[in-house]
Amino acid sequence: MIFDFHVHCFPDALAPRAVAALTENAVIIGLKPLTDGTATGTEKRLRSVGITGAHVLNIATNVRQTENVNRFAASLQGGFFTPAGSVHPDCEDKKHVIVSLRDAGIRGIKVHPDYVRVNIDDPRYDEIFSICEEAGMYVVTHAGFDPVSPDYIHATPEGMLKVIRAHPRLTFIAAHMGGSSQLDGVLELLAGTNVYFDTSLISIRENEADKLKTLFHSHDPDRILFGTDTPWSDPKAEIAFVENAGLSERAKEKIFYKNAARLLKL
Repeated sequence: MIFDFHVHCFPDALAPRAVAALTENAVIIGLKPLTDGTATGTEKRLRSVGITGAHVLNIATNVRQTENVNRFAASLQGGFFTPAGSVHPDCEDKKHVIVSLRDAGIRGIKVHPDYVRVNIDDPRYDEIFSICEEAGMYVVTHAGFDPVSPDYIHATPEGMLKVIRAHPRLTFIAAHMGGSSQLDGVLELLAGTNVYFDTSLISIRENEADKLKTLFHSHDPDRILFGTDTPWSDPKAEIAFVENAGLSERAKEKIFYKNAARLLKL
């Protein structure tokens, strides 16, 4: 059983424009989309390599998008996909948005500090995290480098450490094993803490492969979630990286499926 905790797809009518816009940033680091961005295309691609379900990370990159993003998230429930909602840090009624998502059966949210140009330890995010902590909702954040903000990283290991210290009951998930180009800080500050990591987009980070494998063995396997970042990576290569990281079969079972099943109540 393999569950992909980190994928992106869009409403059919929006998918071509969304993928084209995102590709403008992705090509900076040599990435091209490997799906058409629709739910159908994404599911077909993932099933072709043996992935049995996926977690769609929806992102509100401005306040106006919030309602539509979360409506799409709700529409994905009940089949191959399990959705996360989103809330923008400038949203006026953050509690209403988050509680409404919870009441609709959505168990967590995704935030992307680089797209909204707000540091992960900013008070606006702190309010969101406090509400999620009380509501029993998890938070997934993009972590480390992103080509949309090439000169400034908004979710650093130092910032994320502040978050988990301020919110010890929050299920806080740092994507990309804590962040591309940030692994020295991740190993020093976050490995062994109560933060979760997802493995998304690690297969392309050849220059960091040894540090990534060290991190796999320095962190609790109960707090690592397999992810691909489809459409931006080859799911088969992402699976192979985890398979070849020198982990026990028990640890791989947790990473590939059991940890996601526990968090998402699959």
